[in-house]
Amino acid sequence: MPPAAATTSPAEDAAGSSPSGIRERAGHEAGRDLAPWGLAGLLFIAYTTVSVLRWEKFGTRSWDLGIFEQAIRGYAHLQAPIADLKGPGAHILGDHFSPVTALVAPFYRVFPGPVTLLVAQAALFALSVVPVTRASSRLLGRGGGLCLGVAYGLSWGLQRAVDFDFHEIAFAVPLIAFSLEALLAERWRAALLWALPLVLVKEDQGLTLTAIALVVAWRARGAARSSLDSEDGARSARARHVLPYACGVAAFGVIAALLTFVWIIPAFNTTGSYEYWNRVEGGFPNPFAGFEVKLHTLAWLLLPTGLFALRSPLVLIALPTLGWRFVSSDDSYWGTDWHYSAVLMPVIVLAAVDGIAQVRRRRGGRAWLRKYASQAPLAAAAAALALTVSLPLGTLTDTATYRVPAYARQADALLDRIPDGASVEANIGPISRLAGRCRVLWIGNSRGVTPDYVALDNRSGRYQDPVGHAARLHPGVRYEELGSAGGFVVLKRVTTT
Repeated sequence: MPPAAATTSPAEDAAGSSPSGIRERAGHEAGRDLAPWGLAGLLFIAYTTVSVLRWEKFGTRSWDLGIFEQAIRGYAHLQAPIADLKGPGAHILGDHFSPVTALVAPFYRVFPGPVTLLVAQAALFALSVVPVTRASSRLLGRGGGLCLGVAYGLSWGLQRAVDFDFHEIAFAVPLIAFSLEALLAERWRAALLWALPLVLVKEDQGLTLTAIALVVAWRARGAARSSLDSEDGARSARARHVLPYACGVAAFGVIAALLTFVWIIPAFNTTGSYEYWNRVEGGFPNPFAGFEVKLHTLAWLLLPTGLFALRSPLVLIALPTLGWRFVSSDDSYWGTDWHYSAVLMPVIVLAAVDGIAQVRRRRGGRAWLRKYASQAPLAAAAAALALTVSLPLGTLTDTATYRVPAYARQADALLDRIPDGASVEANIGPISRLAGRCRVLWIGNSRGVTPDYVALDNRSGRYQDPVGHAARLHPGVRYEELGSAGGFVVLKRVTTT
């Protein structure tokens, strides 16, 4: 039989088989795939369900949800973001530099309440699944990409963050994910532009921006050299052109972080300082303090994706976050609890994707390693599913998760007796129920403000004499019990005439 007629010219064939042509073609195919969005939608529902149901059952784990609601409430009403929980009149930008949270304000104005913050966080985490899945699909194929998308969406770092109420780092996660997606596709400028807003998320993220910019410069320089060898002049020119921009962004990240630490935050802080310096021990830090805990954290980061992240320079982007956490004298930063590892999840997973792709592309070498790389995406998804049994999303398979206990409804009815606009001193339990409609102060930190009410979560029985405790907090002021229900107690100040 005669050969089939050619449908493309030799020049077009050459362009399509070049590294940039292959990436472009794979990029178009991944961009048309709706599966990443479907996966993100399912995870959004799961994240929202876990966090909102926990809130409904008074499972709030810290005061952060109340603090951020107070700040966002201020933004929503075009006022200063005052967080009285940090101290009467405390400006939130004097605690952490996170002006990006103002983006939630329009939604909060329409739907006031803590649930708005929880839903917004779930949406941001779910959104980050899209670039991670697309980048994985471009490099590893559709099946491998979906497996890595599942592994990322179910990663323990994201699940721990979902289980920790609301935090500003929810904005950093999709920014990092979109930035690294662009980096892996050699869209150098897009990678830098996606990363630039990190300086508005939190003060330490300026250093993450620097790390991303340096990796962009590293990869662009390598792409320029390899393109010259393969006579792909356009690709080489694009890579060389971005190098000064990447270096400039890297310098900007350092400068922004320094200015935020030593000038911007102290300017908003009533003490004129950055209060978290005291969590770093003076002198040279002891790298062996909490060594076992830190090693455990590193194992949880690297093992679920088979250590492939160590084969990619993208893993270096995790160093600023791990650095300040491990140097800190506060041991709560060292482990796998809370929300601190969420920003590391897109870095580690996409570094692993890059490492797997490198092993697959390499000709020769160890056959067992290539075989291991071919199975790594499925293994990562299986590991994530297995670990989820003991993580927050695993509770969704338990029917008891969806039942709000009677004590929660009783406590809500009791707290509803506190009038809007009242000043309330409270511990963790009542905070997120009251912060949207009252002036809420942290128990024992009213700093001269005498609250109208004291609201206490006393399910543990810690306060044997709530009235007496209030009297010790505010000598000369008398409180009486307004009511108790569901393990909660509300005291009302007695006015004298």
